[in-house]
Amino acid sequence: MKPVSPTAPIPVTAAILEHEGRVLIARRGPDDPMAGRWELPGGKVEPGESPRACLQRELYEEFGVVTAIGAFFGASVHHYAHISIRLLAYRARLVEGEIRLTVHDRCRWVPVTRLGAYDFCAADQPLVTRLIRLQGGAPDCGRGGPQT
Repeated sequence: MKPVSPTAPIPVTAAILEHEGRVLIARRGPDDPMAGRWELPGGKVEPGESPRACLQRELYEEFGVVTAIGAFFGASVHHYAHISIRLLAYRARLVEGEIRLTVHDRCRWVPVTRLGAYDFCAADQPLVTRLIRLQGGAPDCGRGGPQT
């Protein structure tokens, strides 16, 4: 595999998809380089696509739901061994549809104050920590909680 330049992160989106006081998180499937890790759902921005349009497309493709993308929440840059990304997070809400998994092996609607109990991908972690702090919870709740 060709090494990825740490100076050229690709844009990737993430949704803080809120519904009834909870946030949707998804666990990467067994064939993924980060299998078993949790993430805020989203995906890679295609050429010519806006981050908001990307997020709507990804949430529909990966979960079968129609969403409304709201305010920009924040960004995180991370250099993984296989890819460098700039993760752009937006608040979002469910408009229509029932969650169905197509890429991930699990998903959960989790109260913000419980997010620290999940083992998130490294790029997601700063955004999750900020979300917990804004909600008034402890920023580092540990990683020994629910993983399945």
